[in-house]
Amino acid sequence: MAWTKYQRFLGVMMVVTGSINTLSTKWADQMDSKGSDGTVRKFEHPFLQAAAMFLGEILCLLTFKFIYWRNRNGGENQLIQGNQNFNPFILMPAAMFDLIGTSIMYIGLTLTYASSFQMFRGSIIIFVAILSTTFLDRIIVKREWIGIATVILGLVIVGATDAIYQSSSESKGRNSLITGDLLIIVAQVISACQMVYEEKYVSGLNIPPLQAVGWEGVFGFSVLSVLLFIFYWIPAPPHFDHNARRTVEDVVDGLVQIGNNPLLLVAILGTIVSIAFFNFAGISVTKEMSATTRMVLDSVRTFVIWMVSLAVSWQVFHWQHLIGFAALILGMCEYNGILPRCWQRRVETEDQDQVVDSEADRLEEA
Repeated sequence: MAWTKYQRFLGVMMVVTGSINTLSTKWADQMDSKGSDGTVRKFEHPFLQAAAMFLGEILCLLTFKFIYWRNRNGGENQLIQGNQNFNPFILMPAAMFDLIGTSIMYIGLTLTYASSFQMFRGSIIIFVAILSTTFLDRIIVKREWIGIATVILGLVIVGATDAIYQSSSESKGRNSLITGDLLIIVAQVISACQMVYEEKYVSGLNIPPLQAVGWEGVFGFSVLSVLLFIFYWIPAPPHFDHNARRTVEDVVDGLVQIGNNPLLLVAILGTIVSIAFFNFAGISVTKEMSATTRMVLDSVRTFVIWMVSLAVSWQVFHWQHLIGFAALILGMCEYNGILPRCWQRRVETEDQDQVVDSEADRLEEA
């Protein structure tokens, strides 16, 4: 079925704003600015950037409240349909997973390429699948295992390329790239915990997605604000102390750097605004089309980020990255069941037989 103009608009918005979100964050990491001690250094404040992301999520809640107010006299809008009788604190654990995962990802992003950052985020399907079998009693069928194995192959290719192919013209060291890639993978484990928690405890409450994202932003920003004060006094380990006070996070130094460089302010505002529109577009794509369509568009976003990174010389082209990227996309498509039907029909028949056999074994045990 052909997409409507509105659906095409949503698809373009999701790809563009999602790409801007990652690229603006990386752009900020690339810029120099004078800090609170008068020294010019690169902007490396991952926790401050995470706080900016949560501000963007709070905008989703404000948007929800505005739409809800506009439709208070009986108007209908899919974005506000759902249960309003729930305790917002049910979203607190999800917000904490989001806080930890995002902070670690942004630390990893300062150490590796923007394209590798986006590609390694694809590893989340591996951990979601594993955790789902444990906590949601889900059966992973053959098609999904094939997809997971293909994704792992793609990640190995990308990681090995980052670790091996270094030249004197590249600014990042091998240890930096490996550490950054590993941190991003660790962050995906935590993000997978967030998704499984939301499916187990939140999805059944029928909370409007825009409202759920907004409340997670409120809780994440509130807790991170307290942590920013604590991190201001805690000494950072070597290689992670690139701020005026050499602490885990010097928020004052970060704000001074933003004030001293207008382009830094543009990048941070880009992060805040793009995450709000990206969440809105992603939720709308899922509602208007499907979750698999959202996954495909997210894959397109990875390609856009990679191409822009090459164009602005944030990294050097390695053909192995292209193979890794192709394997990642193929694995994600196989996992979500959107490969050409001639192949998928045979695999789906085997998957159905596997599910039937598993259910029969469960009944026998009962």
